[in-house]
Amino acid sequence: MPDTQHTPPHGARPVIEHFVAPVDETPVASVDAVRISEKKSSLWRDAWRDMRRRPMFWIAAVILFFVIIISAFPTLFTQIDPRACSLAFSNGASAAGHPLGFNKQGCDVYSRIMHGTSTSVSVGLIVIALTFVVGTAVGAIAGFFGGTTDAVLSRIGDVFFSIPYILAAVVVMSVLSDHRNPLVIALAIGGFSWPITARIVRSEILRVKNADFVMAAEALGLSRMATMMKHVIPNAIAPAIVVTTISLSSAIVAESVLSFLGVGLPPGDFISWGNDISAAQLSLRTDPMPLIYPSLALTITVLGFILLGEVVRDALDPKARARR
Repeated sequence: MPDTQHTPPHGARPVIEHFVAPVDETPVASVDAVRISEKKSSLWRDAWRDMRRRPMFWIAAVILFFVIIISAFPTLFTQIDPRACSLAFSNGASAAGHPLGFNKQGCDVYSRIMHGTSTSVSVGLIVIALTFVVGTAVGAIAGFFGGTTDAVLSRIGDVFFSIPYILAAVVVMSVLSDHRNPLVIALAIGGFSWPITARIVRSEILRVKNADFVMAAEALGLSRMATMMKHVIPNAIAPAIVVTTISLSSAIVAESVLSFLGVGLPPGDFISWGNDISAAQLSLRTDPMPLIYPSLALTITVLGFILLGEVVRDALDPKARARR
């Protein structure tokens, strides 16, 4: 409706009438309305959407699914006692019910690989739990509070970081030779490998603690410890999760190395891939398969965790997602 203008009396200002459309006929309400039905976005949701589109993630997921199932329920895959050995089958070839043959002691190689999975995976899980908890706690406290606290904790971490954890674990297991079990070997490995996680968490905390939402939380009266636990650590934990995922493969390899060197789990009490590899090296030239099979199982397991760590790292990095 066009504007109309009335003729005013002499000397008065003209009056212009304006037309105002009804609210229900304008698109303003629909434009400004909040679309509640839309899915919220976050770092973890975006990471999941990115990971599930990558074939590498599904390859790693399938490998780790079978590794976890085998480690938890080895009897679902074999009914043969891994300790039932007979020298009559020494280095025997594959047969019905024994697809991978026998080792030098006449033990079923397939059964020992299935039961050895639980030992290696349990040690790896204990190690990463220890390194994640200790490393995250030390790195977060050092980075957030700074000053003397940061200096003391950083120097302690430097001392542990300067000692190769494999060498330290060899010394610890040699001293505790009468108490060799999965928990002790996990503590020996994890007790010297946590500084890597601590350094990464500390650097991320230093970046996050100066953010606006941290200052707003402190301005609202939240204590420093509560601010660190509720706001800083959740926004700085992603790199620690990536490092922990990749470190799980290193922990499994470390357990096998210690068992291979003879300072790991006792061969008579525990079934381990490292023990089987160590025992099979004596007959490597005449019968290499008892060494190759557990080595292949170790390689596939480590590869699965490394692939998962690489995918998680790329998915949690917005710059890496933008480059693809």
